[in-house]
Amino acid sequence: MTKILMIDDDVELVELFKDYLQQEGFQVDFSHLGQVGLQLALSGNYELVMLDIMLPDMKGTEVLNKIRQHSHIPVLMFTAKGDDVDKIIGLESGADDYVPKPCTPRELVARIRAIIKRTGTLSSTTIERLVIAGPLKIWSEKRKAAWFDKDIELTSTEFNLLETLAQNVGSVVTKQELSEKSLGRPLARYDRSIDVHMSSIRQKLGQQADGRSYIQTVRGQGYQLVKE
Repeated sequence: MTKILMIDDDVELVELFKDYLQQEGFQVDFSHLGQVGLQLALSGNYELVMLDIMLPDMKGTEVLNKIRQHSHIPVLMFTAKGDDVDKIIGLESGADDYVPKPCTPRELVARIRAIIKRTGTLSSTTIERLVIAGPLKIWSEKRKAAWFDKDIELTSTEFNLLETLAQNVGSVVTKQELSEKSLGRPLARYDRSIDVHMSSIRQKLGQQADGRSYIQTVRGQGYQLVKE
C-alpha cells in the first residue's frame, strides 16, 4: 500500500482527501504544521508528499527547500487557483508537479498515480537499462543519472524529462510529449511547468564551451538535447 503524507492546515480538506485516498487504496498520514510535516517527510516512511504552499508556521516553499536538501521524495504542491506565481515558485523550489485548489479528489488521485507510476523502484528481477547520450548516462530503473561521470541530483520529474530527451538525443521532443511522459498528463494551455523544470535541468548541466546550453529550445516545437 502506497503511503502518502499530506501537509496542509485545511482540516476539512485534509479529511475529505484522506477519506477518498484511503478508498482508492492509499495509506494517508497528515500534519497541519510545516515543521512537523517536514520531520515526517524526511522519516523515509512515505512515497509521496502533498504539500500546501501556505502553512501557519512556515511557508510551504521553505518546507520544500528543506526536504530537497535531504531527500528526492516526490512532492505534489497545492497552489492557489489561477496563481501562476505560486505554481512557478513551487516548481522552482523542487516540486514534481502542482495541483490548484480547489480541486476534485479524482483529479488529485490522477496526479498522484501519474507521479508514482514514474518513480517506481528497481526490483530484484529488473534488468538494468542504461541510456547513454554523449556525456550523459541514465540508469532508468535505478533512476540515477551521471553527467561527465558525476552524479546529478534530480527531482523525479527532472529525471523523467532528462531521460526522455536522452532517449531522443539530437531530435526535438514536443512539450506535449514531454508533459505526457514526464508529468503523466496532457499539456494544459498556458502551463509553464515544462519550461520551469527545463530551466532547473539546464542549470545543473551547465553550459558548453561556447556558452550555449546542452538543452536547446526549438521555438514553437519543443526541446532537444544536443548531440555531440
